Amino acid sequence: MCGIYGQVSLRDKVNPQVLQTMGQALKHRGPDDEGEMILHQGGGSVGLGHKRLTIIDLSAAGRQPMPNEDETIWLTFNGEIYNYRELKKELEDKGHRFQSRTDAEVIVHLYEEMGTGCLEKLKGMFAFGLWDSDQKALFLARDRLGKKPLHYAFVDGGIVFASEIKALIKHPQLSKELDLMSLNKYLTFEYIPAPASIFQKVKKLEPGHYLLYRDGQAQSGKYWDIPLVDNPIGFKTEAEYLEQLREILDRAVRRRLVADVPVGVFLSGGIDSGMVAAVATRANQDLECFSIGFDDPSFDERKYATRVANALNVKHRLKMFSSQEMLESLHVLPDIMDEPLADASILPTYLLSKFTAESVKVALSGDGGDELFAGYPTYQAHRLVTYYDFLPGSVKAVLRGVASCLPVSHDNISTDFKIKQFLKGAGVSSEIRFFIWMGAFIDSEKKELLSDDLNAELRKHNTYEDIFAYINDSKLTKDLERILYLSMKLYLQDGVLVKVDRASMANSLEVRCPLLDHEFVEFVCGLPMLYKLNGLKTKYLLKKATQGILPRSVVYRQKKGFGIPISRWLMKELRELTLEYLSERRIRRQGFFDWGYVKRLMEDHMAKKRDNRKLLWTLLVFQIWHERFVENRL
Repeated sequence: MCGIYGQVSLRDKVNPQVLQTMGQALKHRGPDDEGEMILHQGGGSVGLGHKRLTIIDLSAAGRQPMPNEDETIWLTFNGEIYNYRELKKELEDKGHRFQSRTDAEVIVHLYEEMGTGCLEKLKGMFAFGLWDSDQKALFLARDRLGKKPLHYAFVDGGIVFASEIKALIKHPQLSKELDLMSLNKYLTFEYIPAPASIFQKVKKLEPGHYLLYRDGQAQSGKYWDIPLVDNPIGFKTEAEYLEQLREILDRAVRRRLVADVPVGVFLSGGIDSGMVAAVATRANQDLECFSIGFDDPSFDERKYATRVANALNVKHRLKMFSSQEMLESLHVLPDIMDEPLADASILPTYLLSKFTAESVKVALSGDGGDELFAGYPTYQAHRLVTYYDFLPGSVKAVLRGVASCLPVSHDNISTDFKIKQFLKGAGVSSEIRFFIWMGAFIDSEKKELLSDDLNAELRKHNTYEDIFAYINDSKLTKDLERILYLSMKLYLQDGVLVKVDRASMANSLEVRCPLLDHEFVEFVCGLPMLYKLNGLKTKYLLKKATQGILPRSVVYRQKKGFGIPISRWLMKELRELTLEYLSERRIRRQGFFDWGYVKRLMEDHMAKKRDNRKLLWTLLVFQIWHERFVENRL
């Protein structure tokens, strides 16, 4: 895992000091080695940079940017190519000669053979920038699921790119003007859907896409998409599907155990990480599993992680943190985030990564299981809301009245919060409902939240335009298939994977996700829906695959996730911080939000009249980000 960055200038020479400054912003992604190159061609030039986290071939031969034999091709690469050994043999049989044992060099020679078609043969997680001197073209590419980030921006007479936005905004020509539509979407989704970013000029290269920049023109293309179809027909028995699942997952895990440095496994106490740990430790009994626990029982999961570790008889490292230590980790948020991201689980993910990085450089995780196998409670709620929709209006009114009278609890994911969130999504299309349930502000709330000027600016914009665009592209017509597709295209790629990448790479730790191996994803996408959501049973086939491996008390317990008691913190531990960042002085100075509405949100929450945890946390995260990246002019 590494940090990559670069610039193509059509008219001027790339400034080496600017390139170096961009690289310094990515030092955390690659503290082991670094390299830069600047090549002048005609009246312009290209500069590529690399911050290296050594995983495969620890020698200087693996240093990047990496050229081919005649230095007509240069590569800066972030990620891992899991089938690099097979590809290397194929290329050597065709006469290519390698100077290193790295997986990165495979891309250089594969591009020589296939051009942009090389992406079809790569199995892994990656983002890279490749300069072709003969074609005078920059080739940017990102892996199929979006596990590794890549951002770019057009500047006067050229293009700049980098793993993280914090590197791009070091370029003096790059404007940091906010994209108000992206702010609008962030307030609803709690993240910003690709290809947009919080800054007008910065774009994200979408997963499964590439971009070619030549002669001042950019051409993008899509080489892969999530292969979900309506009502896939199952031609195999359940037992045959189970066997196939185990075989493909075994291959996916074994590919991700290849490294020249120690590898570990995140163990959260859920079935996703538990299954990954079971397969990984079967392949290598010396692997260690890593978990964290907390002194607050409302979000402490250590007993379940311990049960899994004991059942698997694996080496288990567990570290306890106090609630105060969790709170103190808030100070790292501005360093981790490129743009606002309101997933509060980034805090425990950061602490877990920090603890794990003390022992290993690579960790396997269970990310992706919920999106693939319909694991979130929202999928169950989707089926239940169908019955609610058929109720007479008078009955619905009574139920809403009863719900409004429920006493407000600040427990982690309390009953009253779930009921009120459920009703919040009733009466809208299933696809939008999913994101209302998972997100923060709905449009009616934003009309009160946003300033008059901002409301006027956004009047013609649709918050959910990305949802409609993805649905149109997918050609899916069935509700559940659409929701699964959207959860992977939005919640997974722009929320979960960004959180994991930033939290882990802030600690120079590489995280690999076997459940997001694209062959495994393609297998699961081809399963009939009953093997994912069977009635109200989530993750049906995956749970079946754990039988005899993981304890039933772990497999069939209520899903909890990496939750933290945000609602209570906002009232107590984070009260002063919240009052400061959402103060009248700040709100009026910025001009984004209506102070009266923000004040009511805080007062109602503090008085336990309403549970505004998601709304206040989303605002607080934006304010913390805005102070660091905009007001401080980084």
